[in-house]
Amino acid sequence: MRAHPGDRLVIESPTTGATRRDGEIVGLHHADGTPPYDVHWSDTDEVTLVFPGPDAHIRHVEHGPVSTHDSSLPPTVDEAGPVSGAPRLAREPNPGDIGRRVAVERKRQGLTRAETARRARMAPDYLAYLEEHPADPSLASLIRVAAALGTSVAALRGGGIDQPPGRGQALLHPQLLDLGPDECRARLSTHGVGRVAVSTPDGPAVVPVNYEVIDDAIAFRTAPDAVPAAAVGTDVAFEVDHVDEAMSQGWSVLVVGPARVVTEADAVRRLAECAHTKPWPGGEREMWVSIEPTRLTGRRIIPADQ
Repeated sequence: MRAHPGDRLVIESPTTGATRRDGEIVGLHHADGTPPYDVHWSDTDEVTLVFPGPDAHIRHVEHGPVSTHDSSLPPTVDEAGPVSGAPRLAREPNPGDIGRRVAVERKRQGLTRAETARRARMAPDYLAYLEEHPADPSLASLIRVAAALGTSVAALRGGGIDQPPGRGQALLHPQLLDLGPDECRARLSTHGVGRVAVSTPDGPAVVPVNYEVIDDAIAFRTAPDAVPAAAVGTDVAFEVDHVDEAMSQGWSVLVVGPARVVTEADAVRRLAECAHTKPWPGGEREMWVSIEPTRLTGRRIIPADQ
């Protein structure tokens, strides 16, 4: 028995030959297409690892070099069973934790679902299902997705979420490069999460904030009695960084400049309209603070042969 992603596994009654259950093969565990398979069942909408028995056979479908499926659409389920030819009804995406991490990492690397699925040797439909539903993929499927994205199974499962980044080993031959102003601005991007360093009555403090970049200024929302508000009226340091655990690489960008409260009604309205998200901590945080950069520097760690 050999199969390709997208083929259907059909289980028939040993007495009548009628279809008892079927599903789409969405993942292979062997390059030659032999069992076991990850199967997306039509009757339960679940994906399970299957070792086919004597009452099972493969219904092959045509496999072209490029899938014509629009992988931006959520997977569908044939409510009347795939054999009947009934209409297929789309379901609203409801991703689980693994799916969210897969989608974020894939988009961060600029990969399409089709390319990621090809690298992982799985059907694009299954990758879409994984990203949009609270799926429980097999370890083999997770290993292939992690390899396709250049990350680890532990990272996709959220392992180390309560640990600081950078716990891996340093590169054997690293090089530390200075980033130019344009490179720094590109890594700051238009928004994200950064850290602002302030002086408080209890001593120095560094706190994370959701920030926006508007006209080269760093802006974030806080509350008047919150720690980040101590930045107002002082010169502060603001830092963003990224650590690639799998490759032992990373970068950091540092912004230094005076911070002030934004009070002009038009400026506040514009900041609110341009904001990509509410502050993650929640609560009433409607005080906008702007940092005007007077110094912008950055560094990057990469292998010496790059």
